[in-house]
This record gives sequence, C-alpha cells and structure tokens, in this order.
Amino acid sequence: MLAFGQITGHIDIALIALYLFWAFFFWLVLYLQQEGRREGFPVVSDPDGKTWDQSLWMPKPKTFITNDGRTRQAPDPALADTRALNAEFAIGGPGSPLVPLGDPMKDAIGPASFTERPDIADLTFAGEPRIVPMRVAADFSVAEQDIDPQGLTVHGADGNAAGSVADIWVDKSDYLIRYLEVELPGTTRSSGEDGQTVTVPGRRVLMPFNVAQIRTDRDLLMDFIRAKKGKPNAEIHTAALLSTQFANIPAIANPDRVTMLEEDKIQGYFGGGYLYATPDRQEPII
Repeated sequence: MLAFGQITGHIDIALIALYLFWAFFFWLVLYLQQEGRREGFPVVSDPDGKTWDQSLWMPKPKTFITNDGRTRQAPDPALADTRALNAEFAIGGPGSPLVPLGDPMKDAIGPASFTERPDIADLTFAGEPRIVPMRVAADFSVAEQDIDPQGLTVHGADGNAAGSVADIWVDKSDYLIRYLEVELPGTTRSSGEDGQTVTVPGRRVLMPFNVAQIRTDRDLLMDFIRAKKGKPNAEIHTAALLSTQFANIPAIANPDRVTMLEEDKIQGYFGGGYLYATPDRQEPII
C-alpha cells in the first residue's frame, strides 16, 4: 500500500519537488552566466588581441530604452574597444606590467585609461544637462561660510601656478561641485610684419574637484578670538599634474556642458598623472 504523497514505491511528491528545484537552479545558473556577459564581452586575449570564441555562453541581444528615449542593444559587437595599445609587456606575458611606448597620459595607459562612453551629456531626470557651470545654473551658489574657489590661483604638483579658477561646475542631481573651470594664462606673439604683439587668451580646462586641495592661512581659533570676518588668503593645489601639463587636459566641445566621454577622458588624464606626471612616480618607493 502506498503512503500519502507517494506515486510509486520509489517516487513521491517531495522527490519530484527536489528534482524540479535542481532543474530550476541549474537553469538559473546558466541564465545568470549569460546575462553577466551583456557588457565587457567577448573577452580579448592580452598577448595577441584576438577575441575568444564564447558564442555558446553569449546571450541574444536585448534592446534597452534609456530615460532620454535612446535605445541601446546589449551585447553589441559594434561597441567593442578597438583602440591600439601603445605599450608593451615588461616581461612578455599576460599579467605583466605595461611599459608605455609613448605618452601614457595621452595614450590612455594604466591609470590614465578611460571607457569610451557615449559622447553626449549626462541628463537629469527632467532631461536637462546634469553637470553645468554656475553661470548656467544661476540658482546655485557657494555657502557663505565656505571658501569660494572662483578667482583663486591653481598650482600644480611642482608648486608653480597653472591658471586661475574662472567658474565652478555643479552636479544638478547630487548638489555638489564636480569640476573647477581653470583658465590657463594666455600667450603673447608677434602679429606679423608690423611688429605689433597680440595676446592670445588661454583656453579653459576642467579639473575634477576631488583632486583639488584648497589651502588657506585661516586660523579658526584666532578668527574666533578676534571675531575676524575677513576673507582669508587661499589658493588651490593638486598633486595630480605639473603646472605645464594643464595645457594638455582634454578639451570639451561645448563651453557650457560636458559629455560622458569627455568626462572619462578628463578623469583618466588626471588619474594618470598620479603615476606618470614625473618619471620618479613610476619607480619603487624604497
């Protein structure tokens, strides 16, 4: 006689439920393995740059709709990174440190590397450019108790002046400072046969605010004792770049907005400076 829940002498409902759970879990593992390959795949071999054949595990393209109405498919072979690597392996095998063959900060090597994101501005939920200068976001201002970076001199890692802050770029979604707009000094050159000199204004570049250090001569204790309310002397320093390297900061196409691709290039340039700004930074500390 079969007990309650038994189908045969060796199969019952609990056993069938267990097998169904195993089958579901096996399918779930395969599904997650495929979904995890929508970005960053197919894998490229380090030594020869050839693509690994992973067609068995690659998912079928899926169309995604962004908040601004754009569509994007993933995976999309057209988005593969085909940039040439201007570097070589120090030893000759995968995992070996890369030795730059040119200017690593311009060639996007190591910490100076960046992702080729869409060359469009990041938008707020309302569809407006997210990161803009305060001359555009007129409703933003610096708190009265804080140091206003506008007008301050920017110094490089060598201690020399690179330029001055012309404006502040704010994030309209997160309500914080993202970049400082640095105006580089102009140059003076001869205009031609008449011998007159012409001053060419320097261009403006963006410096990430998180690599800037504001130094002041403020003494909070003495300010409290003397009830001093005067504006302290202040200047901005960064350890990422030398003052002469500010001229090579990647430019932006629109003076009032920055695209996601331009952001990554700028961040990569400053990140690379911490390793490649001077030759001694690539050497062992001890």
